[in-house]
Amino acid sequence: MIKKLKLSKTKILIVSIVILAVFFTAISGTIAWLTSKSETVTNTFTYGDINISISETDTKDDDKLNTNTYEMIPGNKITKDPLITVKENSENCYLFVKLDKTTNFDEFMEYQVLENWILLEGTDNVYYQEVSQSDAKQEFYVLKDNSVLVKESVTKRMLNELDKNGVENYPQLNITAYAVQRDSSIEAISTAAKAWSLISEQA
Repeated sequence: MIKKLKLSKTKILIVSIVILAVFFTAISGTIAWLTSKSETVTNTFTYGDINISISETDTKDDDKLNTNTYEMIPGNKITKDPLITVKENSENCYLFVKLDKTTNFDEFMEYQVLENWILLEGTDNVYYQEVSQSDAKQEFYVLKDNSVLVKESVTKRMLNELDKNGVENYPQLNITAYAVQRDSSIEAISTAAKAWSLISEQA
C-alpha cells in the first residue's frame, strides 16, 4: 500500500509539471513584446579632386607649346604672362608656383611676382595662395605686368659670351604650378608649409 501511494504521488507530480508547462507555453505565445525599427542611414564616401593647368602666350618660335624663346635687348620689357588655372569644382587648395632660374639669370633679367602671391617661409622661389572651391574656373597670373625686364646693365660683350658658350647657357626662367588640398583639420595639410613639404617629398 505504501508503494502504491508513492507511485501515485509521482504520477501527480509529473501531471502537474506537464500542466504547468502547457500553461506557460500558452501564456508566452500570447505576449506581444514592444519592438521598433529605425530608418536606415546610408553614408556614401566619395573623393574630391583638384585640377590645375599653366599656360602662357606662345611666341610662335616653332618650338613646343609653353617653351618660348625671347630676344634680349638691354632695357627692354619682354611680355611673359604665365597663367595658372584652377579648374571648376576643384577642392579647396593651396596653390603654389615655383620659379626656377638659371644661375646667370639675375645677371641679365629681373621680374616681380604679383602681390597676391605669398612667399613661402623658408624658400626664396616658392609662392602660394589659398584658393576656395568654386563652380567656375579661377585664373591667376604670376608676374607683375606680365613681363620680365632685360637689365640696362647688360652689354653686347655679355651677350656675345653667351653665344660662345651655346644656347644651353642662355638665361632661363622655368615656372611650375602645384596644388595641394587645403583642410585645417588634417594635420598633414593644415598649413601651406606642411602642404608644400608633401610636394617636396615627391619631387
